Amino acid sequence: MRLMLKRIVILAVAGAALAVGLEFMQVFRVPPAVASTETQATRVVVEKAARRLTLERDGRVLARYAVALGPSPIGQKAREGDGRTPEGVYAVDFKHPRSRYHLALRISYPDARANEAARQAGVSPGSDIMIHGIRNGLGWLGRLHRERDWTDGCVAVTNAEIREIWSRVPEGTPVEIRP
Repeated sequence: MRLMLKRIVILAVAGAALAVGLEFMQVFRVPPAVASTETQATRVVVEKAARRLTLERDGRVLARYAVALGPSPIGQKAREGDGRTPEGVYAVDFKHPRSRYHLALRISYPDARANEAARQAGVSPGSDIMIHGIRNGLGWLGRLHRERDWTDGCVAVTNAEIREIWSRVPEGTPVEIRP
């Protein structure tokens, strides 16, 4: 009986390790299909204080998601590594299907204003600000990832949520990030 239990535990641990490894390596990941035109967003709004991302179509709310931000979310992003999510109006400029964070939508930060402010301060403005899922291999965290702000200035949702967002937000969609 004891030997049988030991084998079951070993198989369970090996299966879990294999599943995490496959997720980490993105072996079977297929980006979701594009949603129908009438369910696609024409604007994304991120409200940092409310920790909320909203998909809108022509002023009508399509969906809302709770988010995690960087560890210092208050205020405008000033430099690389400050842990802040930028504020302003940007656009989705690239959809990253092989991200380290499940799937990701890159926004067009830094813009000319951020580049100039960083140049004058003698710092890098930062880059690669994304709306993304949970780090590969940690997708099992699900909603728990929102218990604290943990990104480097990005906007994070669950893996299931980024799959919905990915399918409904085409490249070029405006993204407004509010304080």
